[in-house]
Amino acid sequence: MKIIVIGGGACGASAAARMRRLDDSAEILILEKTNEISIANCGLPYYCSNVIDSEEKMHVSSVQKFKNLLNVDIRMGAEVTSINRKDKSVTINGYEILNYDKLVLAPGASPFKPQIEGINNPKIHTVRTLGDANRIKEYIKISNARNAVVIGGGFIGVEMAENLAEIDGINATLVELSPHILPPVDKETAAFAQNELRKHGIKLILSDGVSAFGKNEIVLNSGRKIPYDIAILAIGVKPETALARDCGLEIGESGGIKVNNHMQTSDPDIYAVGDSVEVEDFVSGQGVLIPLAGPANRQGRIIADNIAGYDSVYKKTIGSAVVKVFDLTVASAGNSEETLIKRGIPYLKTFTFGFSHASYYPNATRTMYKLLFNKNGDILGIQAVGREGVEKRVDVAVTAMRNGLKVWDLIDSELCYAPPYSSAKDPVNILGMHADNILKGLVKPAFYEDIEGSFLVDIRSKEEFSAETIEGAINIFTPQLRERFVELPKDKKIVLFCNTGFQSYVASRILLQKGFEEVYSLTGGITLYKELLKNEREAEKSFAQV
Repeated sequence: MKIIVIGGGACGASAAARMRRLDDSAEILILEKTNEISIANCGLPYYCSNVIDSEEKMHVSSVQKFKNLLNVDIRMGAEVTSINRKDKSVTINGYEILNYDKLVLAPGASPFKPQIEGINNPKIHTVRTLGDANRIKEYIKISNARNAVVIGGGFIGVEMAENLAEIDGINATLVELSPHILPPVDKETAAFAQNELRKHGIKLILSDGVSAFGKNEIVLNSGRKIPYDIAILAIGVKPETALARDCGLEIGESGGIKVNNHMQTSDPDIYAVGDSVEVEDFVSGQGVLIPLAGPANRQGRIIADNIAGYDSVYKKTIGSAVVKVFDLTVASAGNSEETLIKRGIPYLKTFTFGFSHASYYPNATRTMYKLLFNKNGDILGIQAVGREGVEKRVDVAVTAMRNGLKVWDLIDSELCYAPPYSSAKDPVNILGMHADNILKGLVKPAFYEDIEGSFLVDIRSKEEFSAETIEGAINIFTPQLRERFVELPKDKKIVLFCNTGFQSYVASRILLQKGFEEVYSLTGGITLYKELLKNEREAEKSFAQV
């Protein structure tokens, strides 16, 4: 059997390596149009700042290793220009024809470059390949760049902004067209990341895009102008589907190559994998583009299994992701609230604050979690932000989602516990408890957007109330509530709040059992409120300064 893999990135290399392990007699050829194979693309921002201090470390594997260890032939600089499905052949560099029995398309994706004025300015770079990263490093060095602007606030954009800011002498600015950075998460989670970026000197410009690239200034849609010495385009990628389209393969509504759960295209002898394919979203079931390394590598393995005769299926994409933002970690999986609204999917939500480990053990830090679920208890999405331990909690929720577990199963999750690592009631358990209370009607959650127009009651101590509160709130300490509830109006929406939401839950239970109906507990408490308010004020200040 002759197998040709088009594309030598991680997913193509994964398919080839797995295929060799399953079939030592197969003839396997990888065709790669560039001079790079199996590069650790996710590490490129850190290579740009020399956190990863050598180019050698960016090579996951090598041509020689594939040939010697796996007996897989690799041809570099071999661009496939066409596919002939009838003859089962590919044309390389416009003239050489090779036949195949099975074909694997792993062309990846390319950086999106909008057609705006000045887009070809040599100051403007993308970061998709090792060559891109080397060009950025060299340009910064020879131009003595001081003002760096990153266009796009997705994961790569945030990582590039952080790493550029880590280079001595560089002032970094991040421009994002949306109201907040990191599209897979919602405004509450993003607020923490935005405040962290600002704390480290990165200027944020939100709800604004690029109108034109001038010689020395970037002109934004708002008319504002930003000086720049180098700009990094990080506004997303588009799947490489030209070969698939030209040979008549089906393309999905999202713009990616259409595949079944065996990763077969509309031609059963052609498979497709990675950033170029349309996958099924785990929550909505819709066809989407989710360019992530983990799923791509699994898809490569699945393709090899099926070619070799082992029935193996790809079970939708949850979209688990994590990003470092200086001292913070932001992790998410599933659908965000914004996505659920866009797709018309009903949902409920809750926030909670936990500690990275037992609060009484030294150096414990707060972490914030957002859980999205439905009335049936299905987990629709989770987001987390904190200084340590957040990604492992998201991983637990992802495992629960993958296996069809409900929010109640989070309560029953028996997780590792010792004071240096967690609490006896882990944040995962507490998230499940919060959701359970909401579903049972034991608490009515309130959110940041519910504050305006509500009757606000700060149920913390007089000392805490005096130190800080939400404007317009009255103070009734929870232990006094059983006697002072008569002071509260029964004809108004009452929102109770404390530091994070636990005391206000207790207080709401008291009032609900006293005959009050419109009583709500501010989930996330004043801690989340302050973070959101700080973010709004900093955004306004930034707008005025630019």
